[in-house]
Amino acid sequence: MLDVSQRPIVIVGGGRVAARKAKGLIEAGATHIKIVAPQFCDAIPDIGVERFTATYLTDHLTGAGLVFAATDNPDVNAAVVRDAHRLGLLVSRADSTDEDAGDFSTPAVLREENLILTVSTGGNPTLAAALRDELQRTLNPRWTKMAAAMKTLRPRALAISSLDQRRDVLHDMATTEAMDVLDKDGIDGLWDWLRQRHLGEKA
Repeated sequence: MLDVSQRPIVIVGGGRVAARKAKGLIEAGATHIKIVAPQFCDAIPDIGVERFTATYLTDHLTGAGLVFAATDNPDVNAAVVRDAHRLGLLVSRADSTDEDAGDFSTPAVLREENLILTVSTGGNPTLAAALRDELQRTLNPRWTKMAAAMKTLRPRALAISSLDQRRDVLHDMATTEAMDVLDKDGIDGLWDWLRQRHLGEKA
């Protein structure tokens, strides 16, 4: 859950793992992606990335804000991690090991409009993807509808001067009862319901 829209990103590797990283980053809003590899597979996106056909060198990390080591060579991945750490850069390693581990991992992601769910299973991406797919099959669409409504209502709630009232309003937005009101009366009806419950105001 990191804003990558303005963060320069370097991916070392040109295979399918690198392609998945690039696609996920683009979906998350990344606009500055550089991929370094001697060759690139067909799955590497054509739009949204800058390709550097080269064997990895430390200089390729210059200017990076985020680094991904995603080659099929453990020695190269380990070198990327060591270089990134020396330069003070956050790095993720696709074939993470205890000896040369990265700083973060990317979870399996489920995006439904304004709702984003992430799943991490301690280094098992296949299991994480399976759990994400199961969540997608069972996700109640009312949660997606409420997430969209909160884009409008949360700023109104945060403007409430009383900390206790603000907390209670935000809490009640995430209840089944609130979703019932939203289904029946829409966003404005839900806000009226919340104001009556917690601010003593009439619609």
